Amino acid sequence: MSMSATLSATAEGVRWDLSALFASPTDPKINSTWDSCNKQADEFAAKYRGKLANLSAAELASAISELESLSNEASKSSHFAGLLFAADTSDPTLGAFYQEQAEKSSELRVKLMFFELELQQIPEDRIQELLKDSALSNYIHHINIVRAYTPYMLDESREVLLEETANTGVRAWVRLHDEVTSNHKFKFKNPESGETEILSQEEILTHLHDADRAVRQAAADGLSAGLAELERVIVFAYNTILADKKLEDRLRGMEYAERSRHLANELDKETVDLVMQLCRERSDVVERYYKVKKQILGLPQLTHIDRYAPLFDSEEKINWNQAKDIVIKGFNGFHKELADSAELFFTNGWIDAEPRDGKSGGAFCSPNTPDTHPVMLMTYMGNLSDVNTLAHELGHCAHAWFSRCQSPFNYNGTLPLAELASIFGEILVFEDLVKSASNKDALSLYGDKIEGIFASVHRQSAMFRFEQACHNHRRDKGELSAEDFSGYWQAEIQSMFGDSITLGEQHKKWWLYVGHFFAVPFYVYAYSFGELLTLALYQQAKEQGKEFAEKYIDVLKLGGSQTPAELMAHLGVDLKSKQFWQGGFEVIDQMVGEFESRWTEYQKENN
Repeated sequence: MSMSATLSATAEGVRWDLSALFASPTDPKINSTWDSCNKQADEFAAKYRGKLANLSAAELASAISELESLSNEASKSSHFAGLLFAADTSDPTLGAFYQEQAEKSSELRVKLMFFELELQQIPEDRIQELLKDSALSNYIHHINIVRAYTPYMLDESREVLLEETANTGVRAWVRLHDEVTSNHKFKFKNPESGETEILSQEEILTHLHDADRAVRQAAADGLSAGLAELERVIVFAYNTILADKKLEDRLRGMEYAERSRHLANELDKETVDLVMQLCRERSDVVERYYKVKKQILGLPQLTHIDRYAPLFDSEEKINWNQAKDIVIKGFNGFHKELADSAELFFTNGWIDAEPRDGKSGGAFCSPNTPDTHPVMLMTYMGNLSDVNTLAHELGHCAHAWFSRCQSPFNYNGTLPLAELASIFGEILVFEDLVKSASNKDALSLYGDKIEGIFASVHRQSAMFRFEQACHNHRRDKGELSAEDFSGYWQAEIQSMFGDSITLGEQHKKWWLYVGHFFAVPFYVYAYSFGELLTLALYQQAKEQGKEFAEKYIDVLKLGGSQTPAELMAHLGVDLKSKQFWQGGFEVIDQMVGEFESRWTEYQKENN
């Protein structure tokens, strides 16, 4: 595949419009917003500090409503700065702007921190009495979330100190990792031309999906060499982040490293451990799939460079407009509202998809605020996997768009349920594509989909175990060496493949670019949770038809107004049920079985 052919399939010129937030970093509305928010915060503190315990239900509801409105307005500058920085991490002025907004946000949070601390100190019998009043009906979930942190909160002076030092501490180390990985240049020796090309991280990762094994090897060579150049800085940064979390968890009395993530996700340890254990136990299905893939590729052994190899050599690329049509059609087959919401992001310019230097790697949807609109970022290179990513992120965006009917504190759901609409969107597109596909095309589609599921379910659970090992090592034994990190990484990722793939020495360094480890510890299990949950729900959707589709859209519109358990109860799901989670693996089994059958049929057709 020539570089010109690749570029013709990308989303060249597809950049987002962020004007719903602000016009530019120099927009005078930014400073005036901060001025207004700080004035309101001072007035709010004067009105309520020291008085929460004596408020009536109606007065407490009014106070929360004021705080909600203030927090919503204040968050816009931070959202805007984060989005600009993600779109171009190479511009030092945007980095400075991002840091400035983070510091101003901290200054405001310090003024308002008293409110949650006082809310947590209200006696339980008193808060339960207040919650019986209909005046607080919209804030029951929010109050319960705030109070769930009560055992782990410090006094106000120490909470203020942690918040103010975070910008020059852990947040600075996270930003450093993002900047060095996003802006690093990787050397790719093109096996066709023999010339060395200078590529971004996203560009070189794309070559790991190439049909030509020599190209994949060259990409692995370039990626590994480039990461080795960053290893010393990243190892130090991650050790510092691990130490910071160890310190904060000790101060707060968090029982184990994942505790803070479980609280944020509103999940108990038993449920998470159940899902993670099932992921480990069911690695057999991964091994089964890759043994068939080895036959299709005709290789004596699969290594780390073959994991994402396409099953068949293809010159076809999917251009941006085709990708859009594929996604909208798939969404429309399930529910028109889902398709209509996705269409808005194309017509209104709420997507940034073009490849360019300095752009943050990966893909995300930023919900922003309910009175503006979500936006999404990805790097579209014209591959089938990019179409899946587009469907995934537009699922997130549709979820956020539907949730705009909620007030700001009820707008965003927890991470595991945040994957509900995104993974569902992927499956809708997959099912639509595979219906009329030939055996050869179906094999490619199934292969891509199954590998995506493995990446979400088994790989993310292995990454969760990697994080556990790193955090526990830092707490029990001290700093980790580069070899320690590599050893944990290699062991956990290898465990999901059994003997179907042998991960080479190069792979040991590939943990270095995974941003989630640095920015949001233990985020990764949300992918496993969300994928299995959605697979099981999709099975229900096929059985129940339109009735399920209506209930599903209604649940998306509830946003984060209820706990995950309460939201899933609307769909008849018990998150503590081992049988329910096994239903997700049954769907994976069925997909791999269909893949095996298609391979058998394809062999018969071509013999």
